[in-house]
Amino acid sequence: MYIPRTIEPQIVRASQQFPALLLTGARQVGKTTLLRHVSPAQRTYVTLDDPLVLSLARTDPALFMQRFTPPVLIDEIQYAPGLLPYIKMAADRAGEAGLFWLTGSQQFHLMKGVSESLAGRVAILHLLGLSRREQLGKGLEAAPFIPAPQEIARRSAAGRKLTLKELYGLIWRGALPAIALNPAVERDLFYGSYVQTYLQRDVRDLARVGDELAFLRFLRAAAARSGQLLNLADLARDADVAPNTAKNWLSILQAAETIYLLETYHTNVTQRLVKAPKLYFLDTGLAAYLTEWASPETLEAGAMSGAILETWIVAELLKSYWHTGRRPPFYYYRDKDQREIDLLIVLDGVVYPLEIKKTASPGRDDVRHFGTLERLGLPVGPGGVICLAEQALPLTETSQSIPAWML
Repeated sequence: MYIPRTIEPQIVRASQQFPALLLTGARQVGKTTLLRHVSPAQRTYVTLDDPLVLSLARTDPALFMQRFTPPVLIDEIQYAPGLLPYIKMAADRAGEAGLFWLTGSQQFHLMKGVSESLAGRVAILHLLGLSRREQLGKGLEAAPFIPAPQEIARRSAAGRKLTLKELYGLIWRGALPAIALNPAVERDLFYGSYVQTYLQRDVRDLARVGDELAFLRFLRAAAARSGQLLNLADLARDADVAPNTAKNWLSILQAAETIYLLETYHTNVTQRLVKAPKLYFLDTGLAAYLTEWASPETLEAGAMSGAILETWIVAELLKSYWHTGRRPPFYYYRDKDQREIDLLIVLDGVVYPLEIKKTASPGRDDVRHFGTLERLGLPVGPGGVICLAEQALPLTETSQSIPAWML
């Protein structure tokens, strides 16, 4: 069963403007299924997962381009980056939009090749797992999230309430379509295979991993820190690897769109970059599997309960931006007096503050640090606490509770 994806209109628009479209995302998020669904019948599909096709693409890219003429969809382009200059030449010769659709499961080397070969000729879009809106069949109606009262009201009318058990069931299984849409898929078997595939293919394409067990320890240590400030030295120690190795592997996870690093907000860009980011896994099912939670009930009652809820919420908010073709303007706030705000959405110079709490009864105390932003002279918009409340209610004149089910 195909689920309409929020990003579909962006793909159509990008194909009307650019000769090439690149859709990136982790394995199993549905890139190929999506593009084949929205593709016109005359577009040829070719996958570089096929060893014979890949061999041709690598050894004789000119012949490959003659055999697979545009409009064409080339799957897993990162395996043959040598095709990119030939795609550029073909695009320049034809002078038409929508000639090449490309997918890639990693950005590390791929994005370097794209920026060098296809600058100004390619639209780049990012796909994550299924959003809550998409799972409800309302993906094409989704919009970037801001905590404005009218947006909360719209989402309330279009949403469906979740019990605590249902919510943690969603979090525990994750958002990859193959498991999210089929309850018969055995979760541990699925993610066990997923991790092995990831180890054997994507990671080895990006870096030398001599010790697979060490990398698996690193994955688990990183998953255990989802929703927390990143301390690279602690992460390296727990994974029993050198700090430089941990830094390299972390960049690989980020390039493969497995994790997201949330930067701190600071008016000085240099200061912003030197401060520690917060780490989030982009699929909560993978994070829960790696940290060995055996059921949604144990996950909800366990030590990681609040952090995994925050991880799921941040991922849902990211999807609302990436799937509408926009860069997420997300930051967190922390000052020298240890005042913290979980998430800031900065749009058109206005800061929208959000707290994320595992509570059904948020109060004014949960938004007490929002006033800090005003003292910094920043224009502050409506804010709120994303939580487990059943309905949206005012907390102050400018903030309200926002039930997680409305995302």
